[in-house]
Amino acid sequence: MSLPLPNSSPAAAPACAGTVWVVPLQDHSWYDHVRLKRVFVTDGTRHQVVLIDLRKLLVCADRDNTDYVLKPVAEWHSGKVRGIREFLDPDSPRIPQMPYVTISTRRAPGLLGWVGIEREGVVAFRNGQHRARYLAEAGARWCPVEVHEREAGLLRELCGAADDARTAIRATQSGSDSDV
Repeated sequence: MSLPLPNSSPAAAPACAGTVWVVPLQDHSWYDHVRLKRVFVTDGTRHQVVLIDLRKLLVCADRDNTDYVLKPVAEWHSGKVRGIREFLDPDSPRIPQMPYVTISTRRAPGLLGWVGIEREGVVAFRNGQHRARYLAEAGARWCPVEVHEREAGLLRELCGAADDARTAIRATQSGSDSDV
């Protein structure tokens, strides 16, 4: 699902360039949420924010065959974990960008895939793979990601968050506590 923006169409999304998404973390001892902002904020951007199920996204990302699929967070060295934890800290004045992905499909393994009936999603991270994997490890169920508009429908179909994610993820204007 695309993240709801008040009275807006995809063409009006750049007007919300100052929007900050607050993502709750269920299993994190350092902080209980992170803040994320859009990657593409200029007028005329052809990218959309899609609220995704983080587990589904990472299953699709693990299928990427470009040799840049990260190991689980538990296998990262302590300096990497500390660095990403500090980078995402909501008390920092800098707001990190949300992950930016691309998605495609390929034939699924097995007979149905071989004959072209069954397909599976493949996600490649353009930016934010460490963030996404760390957030999943920290207990985030859902997360906003940015994707090119031509791939947004496929991303929603294969990795879209459940409807109750809309109440868990808050989108606020930067510098404001009011919901967008």
